[in-house]
Amino acid sequence: MNPLLPFIFLSSISLGTTITLMSSHWLLAWFGLEINTMAIIPLMAYSHHPRPIEAATKYFMAQATAAAVILFASILNAWTMGQWAIDQMTHPTAIGLASLGLAMKIGIAPLHIWLPEVLQGLDLTTGLILSTWQKIAPFALLTQLPPSNQELFIAMGLLSTLIGGWGGLNQTQLRKILAYSSIAHLGWVLLVMQFSTPLAILTLFTYFLMTFSVFTMFKLNKATTINALSTTWTKAPALTALTPLIILSLGGLPPLTGFGPKWMILTTLTSLSLNVLATVAALSTLLSLYFYLRLTYAMALTIPPNNTPAIAPWRLYTSQPTLPLAISSTLTMALLPILPTILSIFE
Repeated sequence: MNPLLPFIFLSSISLGTTITLMSSHWLLAWFGLEINTMAIIPLMAYSHHPRPIEAATKYFMAQATAAAVILFASILNAWTMGQWAIDQMTHPTAIGLASLGLAMKIGIAPLHIWLPEVLQGLDLTTGLILSTWQKIAPFALLTQLPPSNQELFIAMGLLSTLIGGWGGLNQTQLRKILAYSSIAHLGWVLLVMQFSTPLAILTLFTYFLMTFSVFTMFKLNKATTINALSTTWTKAPALTALTPLIILSLGGLPPLTGFGPKWMILTTLTSLSLNVLATVAALSTLLSLYFYLRLTYAMALTIPPNNTPAIAPWRLYTSQPTLPLAISSTLTMALLPILPTILSIFE
């Protein structure tokens, strides 16, 4: 593939997201989503290996189905109510269908089946784009829907937190673990979206920050399985010491950054007398925390049985950029004290 083509595809992904973010018309927003989808598929099948091609095919089928549902919902609302504006969607069936289509776009339970399989077949860079940037446009449309489907959002959010925790327990592939982590975190976003949109935005972008750190760390160590994490001490000893904190921040342990959004969501839910919902969501975090602890144990407390036959790779020069990882890791571990200030900016 020509080196210029990845730049064109990445520009098209950015263009599709920008069109969706700036649109108030359902048809224009749908165009942006389609540009976004079609631009990332060549990046998925970049290596011409059967596994990435299979992942790209599954992704295309899931996204095409979701796009068809969204288009049908917008046409239904225009036919019955005469409105194409996103914030003027008033037909209950159209709102429900649009919510389900957008939920399938970003991989929210129970429409999440495609996400672990697709992410497993991708390289870490494309997987990072799929786990972060590709969720911005559908999430922006979800926040603009009228608040008449509160029960649907709460049900999908709670189901996502539970499935995201249970699904990752039996996994050994890091990309599948991160896929179920994505499902669980998006469940937290949906739980609070109907009550506090700024807090949902803060939670989403905090998840993006932590996921960027984890994906970049795995890419630097060239690790795709849990067993591969046990050799990372020979590649980056300092990073190996900090990585457990990064992963535990993704799990939401204090005093790390990931604790802040979850604590604020639980506070919001309890202030609205949704105590049972808050309790179940908090308990579901223990499921996710278990497989995060597996990763930290494999990385920090496990040494492979064989000796390193050559010089430790950390002594050699690496061509991979480390500054983005250093910045994101610092924010992932130390952003908690200023999260309330950032939330006030969104409000």
